[in-house]
Amino acid sequence: MKAMILSGCGLLSVQPRPLSLVDIDTPKPTDNELLIRVSACGVCHTELDEIEGRLTPPHLPVILGHQVVGRVAECGKNVQRFRTDERVGVGWIYHSNGLPDENLSPQFAGTGYDVNGGYAEFMTVPETYAAQIPDNLTDTQAAPLMCAGAIGYRAIRLTGMRDGDPLGLMGFGGSGHLVLPTAKHLFPNSSVYVFTRGRSGQQFARDLGADWAGDIDSTPPETVQAIIDTTPAWKPVVESLKKLRHGGRLVINAIRKEEEEDKHELLNLSYHEHLWMEREIKSVANLTHADIVEFLPLAALIPLRPEVTTYRLDQANEALCDLRFGRIKGAKVLVMETIT
Repeated sequence: MKAMILSGCGLLSVQPRPLSLVDIDTPKPTDNELLIRVSACGVCHTELDEIEGRLTPPHLPVILGHQVVGRVAECGKNVQRFRTDERVGVGWIYHSNGLPDENLSPQFAGTGYDVNGGYAEFMTVPETYAAQIPDNLTDTQAAPLMCAGAIGYRAIRLTGMRDGDPLGLMGFGGSGHLVLPTAKHLFPNSSVYVFTRGRSGQQFARDLGADWAGDIDSTPPETVQAIIDTTPAWKPVVESLKKLRHGGRLVINAIRKEEEEDKHELLNLSYHEHLWMEREIKSVANLTHADIVEFLPLAALIPLRPEVTTYRLDQANEALCDLRFGRIKGAKVLVMETIT
């Protein structure tokens, strides 16, 4: 099979083609695994963290990709939940201990990090960590939902907000543009304010239903009960805390922050202005399989339709650079067309 592999880490600004197209053996499923013929795989900011060394994979080379949609090509002999040719998805959680807090378990293994992922024509996954894809979602629509959408859903739940509470979204990329309509569906009486750089991004947010959009250091129409920060930077953390109501909560939905970029912004943090009056900071750590299973039917019901730009598998480096340097709004998805 063909796959795009990562063999070493480095900055994309220095090495813009970190992945190599290779021919390798198609994996064989074990007794409790599915072999998936991949049709689409979303491109996620976590892969930038892996490539640039903020989240160095435990072994190299590795096949990245954890927003995977495809069809079951082969079932291990003990598989009971799925049949050949059934459409399934795989998210960031490849396997864990199966408990409600499995996202925090030392047994947690990440797809495309601890094990090979979906930047390939085939991959395997334990049947207990595959999810059925709703019929009204196409492969390219479903792929970003496996991580960006599902982790956004988890972040919304971690805000602890109630209908009518105003919500802020700091950053408006692959996850943010899915969180907005999800929050609007779950909390129809809540105003949602988006903080993002650039007029085009702000207009994109308004087009998707934001009640207001402005720069990250702009003042919204009111203070908010919760803010979800999906950016890789530190300044948005400080700016978010400024905008919280007393007793409000900042939920940081990022697996890593970019230490080398703007960590000095934390020197502007004031206990009295940013944290006092019981303001809180909470992180989002991975996600559970239950998050994905709960979220996909909700996404189909809303219905969520991600803004998607597609790339061939052999264009994965271009997709990653477009994500890294903010060239294209919405989600980036690799599609497994025939490569000659």
